[in-house]
Amino acid sequence: MKGLNLLLLLCLGSSSTLLANENNASLDSFISDYKNQQFEYDYKKSEAESSKLRDSWIAPLRLNYNYSKSNPYTTEQLNESAGIRMDQPIFQSGGIYYGIKFADASKLYNDVSIDVAKRKMIKDAISLLMQIRQTSLRIQKQKLQIKNSDINLLQKKEQYLNGQLDSGFLDNAIIQKNIVVQALYDIETNREKLINKFSALSDLNYKKVSILHLKMISKNEFLQYNTYIKQSEYRLEKSLYAKDVRVAKYLPKVNLTAGYNWQKTSNQQFSPTFPAFSQERNYYDYGFKLSIPIDINTFRDIESAKVDYLKSQVIKKDRVRELSALYDQVMNNIKNFNKKIALSRQNRELYKKLLDDTEKLYASGYKTKYDVQTLTNSLAIQKIDTKIYKMDKQLELLNLYEMYIKAGK
Repeated sequence: MKGLNLLLLLCLGSSSTLLANENNASLDSFISDYKNQQFEYDYKKSEAESSKLRDSWIAPLRLNYNYSKSNPYTTEQLNESAGIRMDQPIFQSGGIYYGIKFADASKLYNDVSIDVAKRKMIKDAISLLMQIRQTSLRIQKQKLQIKNSDINLLQKKEQYLNGQLDSGFLDNAIIQKNIVVQALYDIETNREKLINKFSALSDLNYKKVSILHLKMISKNEFLQYNTYIKQSEYRLEKSLYAKDVRVAKYLPKVNLTAGYNWQKTSNQQFSPTFPAFSQERNYYDYGFKLSIPIDINTFRDIESAKVDYLKSQVIKKDRVRELSALYDQVMNNIKNFNKKIALSRQNRELYKKLLDDTEKLYASGYKTKYDVQTLTNSLAIQKIDTKIYKMDKQLELLNLYEMYIKAGK
């Protein structure tokens, strides 16, 4: 089963909410074919294991065949026998029913666990893609800062040669230029690392694939359509049926028994003087048997299963609390990024006003072209900062979308 049909987990169904209404195929494409194949095999294994567990109450038919030769006396003796045997439980005090329900719940839990892992990998790939784009913006910003450092260095050099500044100011300008250039190298190195990580996860060309836009979601929606909470619910359901199966193990059980046997003996002798003879026979038997296990550890075993069930209840409640705190943290981070965006916009208005005034003063001969170029670069830097902060907001939202699906849309 390729993702839970009930949940459409990982948005691998037709979730129109996740990642800007992208469909199943586009989401799968964010990770490589090899990665997708591995998850497909995980789903197939989950299906096979579930089927095996669901039918485990059906006892196997036992077939046997024996063939032997011996020569204790003068004549070689031959013995053959064959049989088929059935010992099938038909009543286990509810154990059969709860065993089937446990198998179904186990499959749901295993599938959602696979989906969670796949969803995380898709999220990691998208996160790397966003970081690559964000780093590209930082490179643009850093190059503008280098241009401003170059302008500052030229100004300090002219002022030094004209005797307006001592060498210390020129030396500081050179050091500042080296710092921003080295920072550019570090950013470019980090970008290459991100590209390599993305290439290890995805077959897509990071230059061509479009970035998906994530929308805000409410806390109630985040908790209601959450893969981690759904995983906890299936764990709880699995623990409940596991407890019932454990209890039924120590209750009365009825088995239907049946068999068919065939024997053939050739040249059989009981003593050297006894004449050899041969015979062949077949027969059947059937009936039932009732069993009640009496084990000193019965109550301890049942108590252990009950504890697992109670623990699963606590895990679910704790998971809800953790995810609620995560949502609050993400919203707080987004609020801070909104403040930075607002500040960068204010700075843009300030730099735009300064640039307009400086251009007028430059036309009148009161300012230099260096002043105009510096403010032009500074204004462009503020625009880039706004884009970077918006990308930070998307990365924060991605932490929520990693575990958010809205089925049925």
